[in-house]
Amino acid sequence: MIYFLSDLHLGSLAFDNKIAHQNKVIKLLELMGHDASAIYLLGDVFDFWHEYFWRDRSKKTFEPLFRTIRHLVKRGVKVHFFTGNHDMWTYGELQKLTGMIMHYSPCTVTLKNKSIYLAHGDGLLPSNIDKLYPTEVQKKIRSFIRLRAFFYNPIPRFMYRCMPPFLGNALGYNWAKHSRLKELVNPLAYKGEDKEELILFAKEMEQTYHHDYYIFGHRHIDLDLQISPTSRVIILGDCFKLFTYAQMDHEGNIEMKTV
Repeated sequence: MIYFLSDLHLGSLAFDNKIAHQNKVIKLLELMGHDASAIYLLGDVFDFWHEYFWRDRSKKTFEPLFRTIRHLVKRGVKVHFFTGNHDMWTYGELQKLTGMIMHYSPCTVTLKNKSIYLAHGDGLLPSNIDKLYPTEVQKKIRSFIRLRAFFYNPIPRFMYRCMPPFLGNALGYNWAKHSRLKELVNPLAYKGEDKEELILFAKEMEQTYHHDYYIFGHRHIDLDLQISPTSRVIILGDCFKLFTYAQMDHEGNIEMKTV
């Protein structure tokens, strides 16, 4: 079996019991490990992750998770990690701690003779947003694009790495906390096939490059949508509220699952 999950948001200050949440994730990974040949983590595994020039002792909190992943890797399970918009700031430490295969951008893979486009999903937009959305929505989208570009800028990234970990983590986790609290009160809603950016992006890509599956995280909605006779979009949901994931069997069929 091959498994896909995303948006665990481990360590979030919005959760009442962060340890219980991590333990539930560990149990899920251990269950997958019984028959998994590969596990794909499609971003935002952590609510905030940054690697500094100084030693960050707080990362010991995640040692049970790291130990579980190392055990899976040692048994021959290929564990892939795609950076998301909450955990893009990894520069090699996370790979050393876990043995995961790191991906810093979307990619296409072939699994069970199926072509699959994999990405966290942040920043993936159709080319004609000015025609698809009203002005206010366009402003929000462009604001997010500017923020994302800032996060990927090497100068602020270098400066943030210079911070003492306790300060950098306090800023990062508190910034992320507001998103989780807002979402827990008002869960994200499905916008519809003609408005969901990731669906529109996949349909546009499908006109040029065929994929059997487009698998995304980021949106925190669980969706399995046929966009052509031979192509499907799968949005994985999350592993902190919905606890949904996708499973590919030996014949290349993908099915959404709930813990």
